[in-house]
Formats: sequence, structure tokens, C-alpha cells
Amino acid sequence: SASLLGILQHPDGTVLKQLQPPPRGPREQEFYNKVYDSDCCDSVLLELREYLPKYFGVWSPPTAPNDTYLKLEDVTRKFTKPCIMDVKIGQKSYDPYASAEKIQQQVSKYPLMEEIGFLVLGMRVYRVSSDSYETQNQHYGRSLTKETVKDGISKFFHNGYCLRKDAIAASIQKVGKILEWFEGQTQLNFYASSLLFVYEGSCQATTVRLSDVTLAERRGVPKGLLSGGDILEYNNNIHVINSTENGKIEASVSKGLSKFYALHKKAYSKRHHSQLSLKVENLEQDNVWRSSTRITQEHLNGNVLPQLEKVFCHMPAEIKESANVEVRMIDFAHVFPSNTKDEGYIYGLKNLITVLQNILDN
Repeated sequence: SASLLGILQHPDGTVLKQLQPPPRGPREQEFYNKVYDSDCCDSVLLELREYLPKYFGVWSPPTAPNDTYLKLEDVTRKFTKPCIMDVKIGQKSYDPYASAEKIQQQVSKYPLMEEIGFLVLGMRVYRVSSDSYETQNQHYGRSLTKETVKDGISKFFHNGYCLRKDAIAASIQKVGKILEWFEGQTQLNFYASSLLFVYEGSCQATTVRLSDVTLAERRGVPKGLLSGGDILEYNNNIHVINSTENGKIEASVSKGLSKFYALHKKAYSKRHHSQLSLKVENLEQDNVWRSSTRITQEHLNGNVLPQLEKVFCHMPAEIKESANVEVRMIDFAHVFPSNTKDEGYIYGLKNLITVLQNILDN
């Protein structure tokens, strides 16, 4: 049973995750509602938001009002060549209310869960050498043993030329922040929940996060440039895309089927998938695209490179470092109220940090 069924990209920069059948779907929705409640004043939950995708409520297609989707931030969106890994965390991947059959099924899938505390559910790595992606599914993760788990995870950070130690170091730091949150809370326990790791695979891409805007320099040619509230996009012709009212920049409109947000799901019927994708686009494309106007290269007066250099050269090193890695918690169909620390999840995080640290040190 895949934990995510279909993930669709919405042109507004969010992804749509179809709600699972009860009790899992409603439980996940309730979790997001609780954490993102506008009246929330619990500091534990407010801090937790930093480690989740942003949540924008639920959405149903007009053609199928009974189908409910969670509307979530697309964590991969700001990356040129996103490398993605999905790791299930904890010592038990079944919740306290699981039947004997469910427990048996989960344990037999990966008997080492108790001992290792995490399981790689999938990865997608950009190989610079071949300019292509390599993917691994759940079978890859389930084949890893205590002896091979370090090499198995280091594969995620290897681009065909070198080991991306910068991405490993940033990942350790971010997982460490999540561990600190877990050490300080006794109100929620997480089962069969995952961490989504994303780093920038394109080696010429310097991705810098400035306020809410990402500048990416691709293949040595400036990809985007900040000028007031606008982004200038190089792509044979240049588009100026105005900031939308909420201050976010609609830098791209994605079409067609989605990239997968996590990797361990069976896509439900492709026909349903593409139809829905089209519906979402038709609803939204008019107001997204209306705001983009074209200008010609001459209007730039050769100002692009000097300005870009100014931006990149005077950027503090730690911003360059941390801007190209995301680690977020996802998949909350098995989150339960608790009055104890989540020792299983903590065990998994500590073990994962140890493995990452070993990869970095050797």
C-alpha cells in the first residue's frame, strides 16, 4: 500500500496529494489542520512548521467534488536538477493500533527497521557525467543491511564525478534541527513518516535564496536576475514575470504530469492523472500567464552580468551552503497524540545522522 497515491503539480507552485482512504487520509488532514491552524499559539507546533511543506488547505476538482487533495508546497520547485531521497524514519513502521497482520506485513518488508531506525524508500539522483537521472525504488532500500547502508545512502550524494560533501554537511545540520525539535516535545508520535531530502544536482547552478526569490545560474549563463520585484528569465527570449499580489513570484508554470514529490507511491490510473492535470491547468493558467510580458535582449543594455556578479560575489558563504538543500518531514497518516518523547523516531534520526557523518568523514 503506497503511502502517497498520486501527486500532481499545480501551476501555482503547489502539489496535490490525494487523501488516502479513512482513517489514514482524515488523520493526515487533521494533523496539517492542527499544525497550521491560524489560531495556533503552541510554540512546539509553530516550530514544527519550519520542517514541513507549507500547507494550503484542501482542494477538490470541480468535476469530482468528492475527491479531496491536500495542497502542499512543492519542495523541489526551486531546484534546477533536484536530487530527491525519501527516507522512512522510526523503529516501527506500523502504528500502535495496527493489526497483527499489518505488523507482520510491515516487519517482513524490512526486518532491520527496529535495528537501523530508518529505511530508504526511494531516490532520484542527477548524474552530471551522463546528464541523466538514476532512480532507485523501495527494493533498493530494503536490500540494504547494517554493513551496506552507509554505501547505499552515499549513492544519493554522488553525482558521477564526486561526492557532494557540501550537500551531506547541510543535510546533517538540517536533520540535527529536526532532532532538537523531537528532543523537546512530548505531544506527538510519528509512525511510517518520512524525511524528504532535496539538493541541487546541477553543478553549475548556484542557487541563492533571497527573500522569497530563487536565482539560479545554469550552465554558466545567468538563469535569473533580481531587479526590483521581478525575475528576468533567460531562455533565448527573456520574460519579465511580475510579482503576484501575495509577493510570491510565479517563475514557471509546469505542464503535463507531475514530477513525483516522494518516490514510494504507485501512480493511480494514468488516465485519471492526466485528465485531472489538465483540469487544474485550465482553471489556473489564464491568471498565471496573463501577467507575463516579453522584452527583448537589447532593453537590458548589457546590465545582466555585472549585476549578477554583484549578487553572487557578496553573498555570505553560509547562505550559498544552506540554500541548496532541503530536508522536510512528510507523510503523516500515522501521527498520534502522545505524552512521551518519540523514542523510535529519535533513535532513527540519531542513527541516520551517524551514517551521514561517517560518509562525510571517510
